[in-house]
Amino acid sequence: MQNQSEFLFFDRLDKLSDMTDLPALTRRLVSFASEFALEGNIWQHWLAYIIMTDENPFSLCCERREVKEEATLIKLAEPDMSKFMDLMKMEPLPQLSDYKAPYSDSVMTAQGRRISELSEKLAKAKDVGEFTRLVTGDYSLYGAGMYGLYRAFRLSSVQGNGAEIVPVIETSDVSFDELVGYEEHKKILKENTEAFIRGEQANNVLLYGDSGTGKSTSVHALMHDYYDKGLRLIEIGKQERRHLPWVLAEVKKRNYRFIIYLDDLSFEENESDFKELKAMLEGALESKEDKVLIYATSNRRHLIRETWGDRSDMEHDGDIHRSDTMEEKLSLASRFGITIYYGKPDYQEYLNIARTLAKRYGLEIGDKELEDEARRWEIRHGSTSGRTAAQLISWLKSSEEKERDE
Repeated sequence: MQNQSEFLFFDRLDKLSDMTDLPALTRRLVSFASEFALEGNIWQHWLAYIIMTDENPFSLCCERREVKEEATLIKLAEPDMSKFMDLMKMEPLPQLSDYKAPYSDSVMTAQGRRISELSEKLAKAKDVGEFTRLVTGDYSLYGAGMYGLYRAFRLSSVQGNGAEIVPVIETSDVSFDELVGYEEHKKILKENTEAFIRGEQANNVLLYGDSGTGKSTSVHALMHDYYDKGLRLIEIGKQERRHLPWVLAEVKKRNYRFIIYLDDLSFEENESDFKELKAMLEGALESKEDKVLIYATSNRRHLIRETWGDRSDMEHDGDIHRSDTMEEKLSLASRFGITIYYGKPDYQEYLNIARTLAKRYGLEIGDKELEDEARRWEIRHGSTSGRTAAQLISWLKSSEEKERDE
């Protein structure tokens, strides 16, 4: 028989630390606050974090949206919720009940905002029924565990030739509304992703083109715009691509839509790894069901560098020319149902991006002065990309703030 002081589902009492060891508890909570740049009642935030990130039969059933309000599971979970309500009312460390960030420029992380919002709602719950509804509602909307709290993940190799999926705390907070230009590109990417989220037919996507044109930023924007729709992103580097089948097996257990992100996907002429990746992609396409899409970015449309030597095995049949080597290399790109080309903007579009960013960040500069600076910056850096425009505005903003301080 389980002791009544214990939780039925939430067995991570070690996370609460020893309540009698206040120095250790203080260190743990301050470290937690620093990780997510949190302010306010850190004790309550910590309890909300435990609830959000605990994976147990109750939280995982709620994640799958399988729990009805009158379900037996809800009744079983209510004693746990009641214990959390009691803990919320405690103040083991009064000095952390209104915690202020140590640095004036501290910016709360996206995860910190989620923790803070749920914490404040739970603290105001009138009774255990409302508290339970808030918790189950959060699980139903965002999920449980690390996939519920974080937007993006990366695959990391571990000792013994294995791998683990690691959350990314600091992620780009850019949305599609903040991306200047490339409207048709964004439209195609959003429509495909939205169809995927709805469970409709969707394609793997290759975004290719000049550097600094917003390919990676477009993929990152998906995390911001569709996080609360159940979309999660897992970035896989070159060294970890061999673990793709393992990742697919792991994520299919969860009630999310996953984008496997292969950034800067390209191969040199003498590399043969593309054959292994192509085989894995083929296997992934057959077994991914409806939960996974693969999005890749590259500076090259055909991913593998082509040489004139590739054409030496050409066969001639009237006007038809075929090369086995070329066909083998081009076949990898064909695994992506949608290809989107991000070309470098012309000079006028480059200026438009600079003007839009200057206005967005409140830069006090005249149009003629901005155009002159943009021209000098473009000559100095040899590029009219969106990245170049963003770097210009960042430099001008920094210079403006420095002059103001002086």
